[in-house]
Parts: sequence; structure tokens; C-alpha cells
Amino acid sequence: MNSSKLLSIALLVFLLSNCSTKPEEENKQPNILFILVDDLGYSDVGFMGSDFYETPNLDRLAAKGMIFTNGYAASAVCSPSRASILTGKFVASHGITDWIGAPEGEDWRKYNRHSKLLPASYEHALPQELNTIPEALQAVGYKTFFVGKWHLGGEENNSLPTDHGFEINKGGFHVGSPAGGRYFSPFSNPYLEDFPEEKGTNLQMRLARETNAFIEQNKDQKFLAYLSFYAVHGPIQTTEERWAKYQTKAEAKGIDSIGFEMERVLPDRKHQDNPVYAGLIEQMDEAVGSVISKLEELGLMENTIIVFTSDNGGVVSGDNYSTNLDPLRGGKGYQWEGGTRVPYLIYVPWLDSKGKKNDSPVSGVDFLPTLLDYAGAKVSAESIDGKSLRTILEGGNLEERSLFWHYPHYGNQGGEPNAAIRKGDWKLIHYWEDGHQELYHLSEDIGELNDLSVQNPGKVSELSQELMSWLQKSEANYASPDPIYSADSAALVNLRYRTSLLNRLEDERRKMLSRDFKPNVDWWGSKTID
Repeated sequence: MNSSKLLSIALLVFLLSNCSTKPEEENKQPNILFILVDDLGYSDVGFMGSDFYETPNLDRLAAKGMIFTNGYAASAVCSPSRASILTGKFVASHGITDWIGAPEGEDWRKYNRHSKLLPASYEHALPQELNTIPEALQAVGYKTFFVGKWHLGGEENNSLPTDHGFEINKGGFHVGSPAGGRYFSPFSNPYLEDFPEEKGTNLQMRLARETNAFIEQNKDQKFLAYLSFYAVHGPIQTTEERWAKYQTKAEAKGIDSIGFEMERVLPDRKHQDNPVYAGLIEQMDEAVGSVISKLEELGLMENTIIVFTSDNGGVVSGDNYSTNLDPLRGGKGYQWEGGTRVPYLIYVPWLDSKGKKNDSPVSGVDFLPTLLDYAGAKVSAESIDGKSLRTILEGGNLEERSLFWHYPHYGNQGGEPNAAIRKGDWKLIHYWEDGHQELYHLSEDIGELNDLSVQNPGKVSELSQELMSWLQKSEANYASPDPIYSADSAALVNLRYRTSLLNRLEDERRKMLSRDFKPNVDWWGSKTID
């Protein structure tokens, strides 16, 4: 780490003083286990209401911690959200506004979407000058460990986890999906060694074992273990046994003859009835349970803060069309609540939370100040956008504030270039294609079905002004008009989505839910092959 960065971190972090703590909590520097799941939707876990997916280990953890029912990712896609978690900054502030690797400018045309705008350019690696959670924790004596999905740059641009404060990196590099498209060993990951004896092991459990080994080795000192699953990102894969379990469950619940319906751009899934996705979620939950069991075995559970969240909403459209997030509208990539509202759980062992639910709007940018607060360090409020949630966790309230999103791109999942603001119960979405705006009152309309912009011009003006002022202050990047845009070509694309694509998705769903479904002879390598 260079000297200027060390100086910056030294200025960033200083010891807390005059904290309101119980005597036994004074000078406590807890261990931190941060669990980040990829593409897990708001209602994709039992503790958030799913009765199809099974997450018993997470449900038990949720029963001990605080559940934030208005918990948000900072973006509807992965890389921007991950950068915001690590830096405490909203997306427009750090400049990674799309998933790294997404085409920008004229390169977007290769997708043949014939869109009105050319997506904005964006940062392709986590900026070195930004301070991160692990760097700040290292400054106060923590051992830092990363395992799993990174997707914030790579070796070629000096932006691996080890370039941003993690002392150990297992499996994190520039890609956003499992290497080789496999959730089973051999993993073919340049930062995760393959062992012949583990052939057929699932990636989720391998990441858990790496985490457990780090915890075992560092049980006598303060640590940050950052477990970042590649699951449940596509390609979705599970074992034959788990598929059969959830196929039977879907059949027992009753399989609707219609599985998809059109959203504004793409079809989206109507039901939580995907047996492969359900099996993948269960494997992730089993891996979480393994790590929690290790903490319990070592007697560390009572001094370890655990965070559990997702980087964006679940995939209802695009990719593998995996899930449904009722009662929310949309999912990953979308500008509506399904794109950004996520499972958001914090367990602080010495607090009497016991599954309490809090409806304060909170964001991924709040993790950095919260964790540094509990670790005995505090971040300068001027350098980040997030707020410490310690007050809420300990029974108080935060003052009302605004949360911001900025996505000057087109999502693979049907999202449109937009910026958004939530303040109190009001949410305003500004669309960059034509400048129109939608206004929703979320406590009365969580599904964002009733646009109230015409009835509330004053509220639209107020929120729009605040949003545009924030974007200007953040020096945000913007999409630009495509001079060769063709409305006729765009109409043909939309027709294809509503006909051939919709029919293909229904056919694939019927096959996956049939009793004789066989994707290939070895079930993605999930069985050990001699």
C-alpha cells in the first residue's frame, strides 16, 4: 500500500470516544463476518416470506438479529453495488455505474437492442484512491480475508481484493460468474486451487470451507471474513436430488399453466417455482450454516457481528429468469423496488434484537460506517454517503434522509437508463430516454403500480430538484442519444420479446418442472465422475 493511501486511511479512521455503551462493551472490537450473496432477491429467503425456497440456517440467524425491511442495494446490478458496500459511497460518487464488462457507448450496438441511448462510460475498476472497509479495519488491527466473487477489477488493472485491503484472497478476480460456468469442481478459478479429491463439490461449500479455515487460523485475534458467494448468479445449477425435492414441492403447490408475463421490456417470472434455483439457494444456505457452526464451535459467536445481504434484486427477467419477488415489481436490473430492495440483516450478538424488524430505509452504503463504528473506528462523514446504523440497532432512530440511485445504462434484464431518489415514503424515478418521471408512495404501494406524478406536481418538483442537484454534485456520468436509432428496428426487437422469447421461456419452464427433466448426463458435474 502506498504512503499516500496510508496517510489517507490514517486521516479517515480515528478512535471513537464518548460512545454510549454498556460497561462490558467498552473497548470491544468484534470479529466481523460479512456475507454477500449474488442476485438474491428480497423475498428469496424464508425470513423475508418465501414459502418455496428453504433457508433454515439464515432463518435461525434472522431470529437473532435485526431485519431491515426497507434495506436497499446501492444499484440494481452487481459491480456498482459491491463498490458502494466497500466504500460507503453512492454509485454516482465512485463512478462504477454498471457491471464491469458491460458494453458502453457504441459498443452497446452489438447487443442489437436498437435503443434510443448509448450507455454512459464508467469506471472499470474500484478506484485506488477510495478507502474501503478492509483498509480501515486493518488500520485498527484487524486481519482481513476475502473469498468468492469480486468483480471490481483484476490483476490487469491492479484491482484485486488484495489491492484494496484484503490480506488474503480466495477466488476473487475480474469475472462475475463462476469460472467456466460451473458451480461444481473442478472450479477452474485462477485464485482458487482445484483438488482432485473434491471433484463434484459445490462452490458454495468450498467457499465456506475456506472461510472456516481462516476463522480457525485467526480465532485468537480480530478479523474480517468477507464471504462473497458467486451464487445465486446464473448459470443456475444444483444437484439432481435437490431438483427432485423442489420439483415435487412445486407440483404439490400446484403448477400454473402460465409461468411468465410481459413487463415493460422483457417477460418476467410470475411464480417462485424454479426447482433448480431453489436447490442453489439451499446450497448457499447450507454453506452459511457451516460457517455459523464454525463460529459456535470456536466460541466466537458472542463476539462476531454478522451481516447478510445481496448485491441487487433477484433475476425475474433476463439471464435465467429465476424467480419472482412478489410483492415487489421487477427484479435485478430494473428501476423498481425489485431491482434494489434486498434481504438486509445485521446480527450484533450483545444486542437484544431477536428477529426485530425495522422499516427505516437503509442502504448498502451504510455498512462501512456501521461496521467501523462497532470496530472502534469512525469514518469522516464528509468522505462517505452512508450513515452508521448503530443508533437503530441499539433502539434509536435516524433522521430522515434521501437515498439515491443512478443507472445510465440498459440492463440485460430489462432495466432502462434512470436515476432515482427515495425520501421518506416517496420514490421518484427519472428516465433518461425522454425525461419523464414516475412517483410512488411506497408505504401504500410497495408494488409501484400507481404512478402519482400527475396528482403531486409539487412533490415531483421537490424530489427532482434534489436528485438533479445530487447528480451534479457527484459529477455523474450520463447516457447519450444514439444518432442511428431506428424506431422500426426497436419495434421488431420488442415484438420478438413478446412472441418467440415468451414462448421459449414457457417451453423451458415446462421441461424443468416435468418429472423426467434431464439437462445432461452428469447433472453439471454435481455427481463425482470416475
